[in-house]
Amino acid sequence: MAAAASQPAASARLEPGPEGLRLSGHLDAATAGEIWRDAMDRARGAGPLVLDVSGLDSCDAAGAVLLVEMERARRQGGGRLELRGLPSNVAEILEMVAAGESEAPAPEAGRRNFFEALGSASIDLLLGVRETIAYVGALTLGLLQVVRNPRLLRFKDVMLVAERAGIGAVPIVALIGFLLGLILSFQSLIPMQRFGAEIFIADLLGMSLLRELGPLMAAIMLTARSGSAFAAEIGTMKVNEEVDALATMGLEPMRFLILPRVVAAIIVVPVLAMLMNAAGLAGGAVMFLTLDFPLNLYISRIAEMVSVGDFLGGIFKGFVFGVIVAAVGCQRGLETGKGAGAVGLSTTSAVVSGITLIAVIDGIFAVVFYMLGI
Repeated sequence: MAAAASQPAASARLEPGPEGLRLSGHLDAATAGEIWRDAMDRARGAGPLVLDVSGLDSCDAAGAVLLVEMERARRQGGGRLELRGLPSNVAEILEMVAAGESEAPAPEAGRRNFFEALGSASIDLLLGVRETIAYVGALTLGLLQVVRNPRLLRFKDVMLVAERAGIGAVPIVALIGFLLGLILSFQSLIPMQRFGAEIFIADLLGMSLLRELGPLMAAIMLTARSGSAFAAEIGTMKVNEEVDALATMGLEPMRFLILPRVVAAIIVVPVLAMLMNAAGLAGGAVMFLTLDFPLNLYISRIAEMVSVGDFLGGIFKGFVFGVIVAAVGCQRGLETGKGAGAVGLSTTSAVVSGITLIAVIDGIFAVVFYMLGI
């Protein structure tokens, strides 16, 4: 570098010293950039190199990074850089910068073979199963405690969740139910006209809605609408470490976050299933009336075909589906990781997992009801 007399007052000077190099002046974000290239060129090489820094008037993080990079460049060349006369305040900054450098993520390992990938996937699956079993156990225990002592539950939170998940979903559920009944009736009309059996549209619609499609469609829609919202809310709290803060304060996340949503879903899903049934039957009635059949015939056919057991079986499915919708959404929220996309991944996982589990449970119900003759 140029001589000291040619440098401004607030600058850094790197020049030959008695035993190696001498660095003096103000080493900050501005001046470190000015001498960076020259410093790195002089730091490269083999053998020991002494850098006298006793003349440093000040040094910030950018200056400390320069010193760390000089040490690294000398070490890569097979040599060693010795910092001599390091001021205490500069030593503290250098130590923090060096610690941050050492915490950099290690490079990824090479490509794993088939058996390593299979073993890793199996371990992840078993860990997921264990966490799910623990979550289901804690949720079941919490629900039993609420049944024994309802005061443990904040019913104000339950009503708030039920209002958002239930009343807010009424328009879309009613619309989808009406269209579902209308479309099912129209599609059933096409084959039944071949045999002159149009009157049995009411029988088919009443049975399919009350036993299967009403609670199933209501649960799927609530999963997409409210289950994803549960995952996003709790996932955001997890990212912001609010869930950990509750646990630190001695407040159980299961009691304050999950149980109110599960109880609200248990209340809401059966009600929405009944609304879906009513809207679907109304849609079927419109199609039935276009065939010039009287409305009282439509009502009598449904009353004759559908029993109280069919209606109660659909309502019971609604209760079970409500638990699934809220429990899966909350679990995915609690499993949210770090990063900007973690909440989105949890929301997507909640919807996919919830709909899949609802379909599986509905199939189990179908087999059980058939074996019981219901």
